[in-house]
Amino acid sequence: MTAAAPPRPAPAPALLRERVFRHYWSAHVVSMVGDQISLIAIPLLAVLTIGAGPVEMGYLTAAALLPNLFLSLLAGAWVDRRAYKRKVMIVADLGRAALLAVVPVLAFAGVLELWHLCALSFAIGTLTVFYEVADGSLFASVVRRPDYIAANSLTNGARAMSFVAGPSVGGVLVQVLTAPFALVVDVLSYVGSALLLTRIAPPENAGSESEGGGLGIGSGLTFIFRSAVLRQLLLGATTINLFNYVFHALLILYVTTVLGLSPGLLGMLIGIASIGGLVGAAVTGPLTRRIGIGPVVVLGYLAFPLPLVLIPLAGGPQPAVLTMLLAAEFLSCVGVMILDIGVGSLQTAATPVSRLSLVKGAQRTVNYGVRPIGALLGGVLGELIGVHGALWIGAVGAVAGVLFILFSPVPRMRELPDA
Repeated sequence: MTAAAPPRPAPAPALLRERVFRHYWSAHVVSMVGDQISLIAIPLLAVLTIGAGPVEMGYLTAAALLPNLFLSLLAGAWVDRRAYKRKVMIVADLGRAALLAVVPVLAFAGVLELWHLCALSFAIGTLTVFYEVADGSLFASVVRRPDYIAANSLTNGARAMSFVAGPSVGGVLVQVLTAPFALVVDVLSYVGSALLLTRIAPPENAGSESEGGGLGIGSGLTFIFRSAVLRQLLLGATTINLFNYVFHALLILYVTTVLGLSPGLLGMLIGIASIGGLVGAAVTGPLTRRIGIGPVVVLGYLAFPLPLVLIPLAGGPQPAVLTMLLAAEFLSCVGVMILDIGVGSLQTAATPVSRLSLVKGAQRTVNYGVRPIGALLGGVLGELIGVHGALWIGAVGAVAGVLFILFSPVPRMRELPDA
């Protein structure tokens, strides 16, 4: 007798022919495009309708980010104990739709104030945390292990497309409908996402206390830091995100005041460069099959931050400056997709099902929680040593994140680890 051959990975188009994955993926697509519309509409609403200044915009940004820092681990530990991750996501979608629908109502009544936007942004951010950590477990229920790379490529490709299309659509909707009523599109996207999720019913299991020594936050973090793969992935991601936000806190100031680019030209460059995300999503699967998952992860940790050194290097005639800025942003967008797809697939494969939500919570704490810290550090460094010097620290510091991966088992891995 011979053992059955392991299932072969399905190509990305084949995954979309599978009804369950197609509904799961479509729910993400409509929600992500709606999110990009809100990303433009809410700040414009604060500026144009309420008259918010820099300090008020800081409050609004912080209100949306704080749940990631303080609630991600708690939410992950809570969701891991539940067998109904899909229902958590549906409730989160409907809750976000209801909260966001309050904004145009208040605006139409003429009573909208900044504290309303801050409170609603915090509440929506909280529900988003629960949605995202539950999604970490649902993904493993919907997608077979050999298909992790292809599935993550499709999901991240949709995210890249939302970065390209969402702001453009959002700008048009704000222009035509005004900012409050442009948010209705995002409300509908959340409802659509919830409806699509109700059409699938993959098998789900709650974690048990006997799996991995308990499901509390303490035992979960102990598990992460005892895993050489998960620990080094999180440490590397922490380093990249911290220094990346040191860099991006000063980027617009640098390119507009030092390099002399107009805001319109900068926006156009960033929009064109975002197409690099689609390229990164398309090449990651074939690249993984050729060189292996470990080398792809290492490449992602380099390819995301390294091109950004071209920005502090930029100088000379404006065509040369524009070329270097476009190359930096385009190549960085390619790199971030390689990084997200590779790390997301490896992290899911290296985590027991009973821990997936908590590990996703730890990842969100790192990815979003350190951003305000990096931005504050960037402001302090820019004041102390100048914007140009602070950009160099941000770029080089982010590249140093790959050192955590090089001194780990990851570079030697060719396949995703067994369950």
